[in-house]
Amino acid sequence: MHHVLKRKAIFGGLPTTSFKSTTTSNTLISILVSYRRQHFSEMASRTYNDAIDTLNTLQTPFAVIEARRKAGIRPDANSVQEMRGYLARIGYSTSSDLEKLNIVHVAGTKGKGSTCAFVDSILSKWHQTKGIPKKVGLFTSPHLIAVRERIRINSQPISEEMFARYFFEVWERLEDNSTVATDLVEPGTKPIYARYLTLMSYHVYLSEGVDVAIYETGIGGEYDATNVVERPVASGISTLGIDHVYVLGDTVDKIAWHKAGILKKGSPGFTIEQVGSAAEVLKNRAEEKGVDLKVLEVDQRLQGVGVRPDANFQKKNATLAIALAETALKKLDPDFKPDAAALPSEFVDGIEQVVWRGRCEVKEEDNIIWHVDGAHTVDSLKMAARWFVEETKTEGKGPKVLIFNQQGRSEAVDFLDGLCNTVKNADSTGQGFQHVIFCTNVTYATTGYKRDFVNHQYNPADIEKMTQQRIFAEKWASLDTSAKILVIPSIEEAINTARGLANSEGEDGSKVQALITGSLHLVGGALGILEKADAL
Repeated sequence: MHHVLKRKAIFGGLPTTSFKSTTTSNTLISILVSYRRQHFSEMASRTYNDAIDTLNTLQTPFAVIEARRKAGIRPDANSVQEMRGYLARIGYSTSSDLEKLNIVHVAGTKGKGSTCAFVDSILSKWHQTKGIPKKVGLFTSPHLIAVRERIRINSQPISEEMFARYFFEVWERLEDNSTVATDLVEPGTKPIYARYLTLMSYHVYLSEGVDVAIYETGIGGEYDATNVVERPVASGISTLGIDHVYVLGDTVDKIAWHKAGILKKGSPGFTIEQVGSAAEVLKNRAEEKGVDLKVLEVDQRLQGVGVRPDANFQKKNATLAIALAETALKKLDPDFKPDAAALPSEFVDGIEQVVWRGRCEVKEEDNIIWHVDGAHTVDSLKMAARWFVEETKTEGKGPKVLIFNQQGRSEAVDFLDGLCNTVKNADSTGQGFQHVIFCTNVTYATTGYKRDFVNHQYNPADIEKMTQQRIFAEKWASLDTSAKILVIPSIEEAINTARGLANSEGEDGSKVQALITGSLHLVGGALGILEKADAL
């Protein structure tokens, strides 16, 4: 379907009705030049902060989310159809244009972000030695500190200037073409927050000449905004589990149905070993779609490769990434031929040198060692706890401190059992965390949220009253009566409280061992405070 777009003229879009037929050519040129200067001056004056403030207006308010939940409204096929309409409004086709990006599409419950980071790192190393691909795009969510982290080129977040420029270009195109593709999307509308960023990422990558882009789904797959791509270079599905139950369903097989939505006929599909019911759903959906879905065992070529952390779940992520990167390079580099016996040095370097912030990070201060790991499911929190236990085996016997939050998810209270018991059971005396701190995702004690963290999707009254945190505290008290539990209003105060404990309890030379885990919003805010960083 072809849609006619209104294109702004080279002089910035001055409407032709501004001129009378008697206007002389010199006067016309003077007016056009003046208008162009004014137009581009206004464009240049719009900053990254302006873009973020405008983006935040596209968030769905908590009251609307609750009303939709009560009415049983969930994302459906219309979500992807609307994205096609918005793409048309900014001048792109889901077939001819998006195919130029050679998209690698990844879904999953656990490990999809790490898998994407591995693919990005491998392809970036190949670029450094071979010059292919020219530019690698990486689109992920959520961000840790700055929204622009979601859209990366050659492993780096796009600059504030680039973000602002492309953000407002998309905004203006949507407004100028608000009546285009009304068969797909309502006239005069704009996509909500996450979908807008997805839409913007396509514009950024196509404008900047990216020739391979790795896309992580947001939630699910079938109805996710990233699923407008019709012919990805390859699709990968990481480990599946229970998450986002309202949207995706309350069983792993229901969730598998959604994740398998990214599989496309004519594009290779890969996954790793899944639990029985999920594996069966993936197999059936792949057959329905005419996709040859390969189930991968841990790649034997990873022997001797420094995968971090050295755990089976991460080796599965690396295995999936290798298959996806090999498939992409088969198309991009005519000289690339996979070696079944050994990985190329670029693959090894890409895996060993991958940078994926907020996952299994260790940071040391004078009296405290911070262990930072975003984990948002029952299984991933158990993994985070096991990782923490392994790390602290050789770091002394200092007091253990937990900082945790998972905002707006009532089921998260049930995640705490595994986290608590994993640490207690690993201690010879049965000692768990001596100090447990539950905080909100509010960044700073006095100034509140960093603008990149503003989130209207949660009940502000619950945050002010720390309702969820008090529920967590009550649950933890039932799991470990010896723990000293605190409920604190901000991430900054939680960190300072842990530092205070380090000063008071680390006098014997042992360092406090602190684990910050839970939502990536908490982890990102914490890293921003610990590093005084604007972006990661």
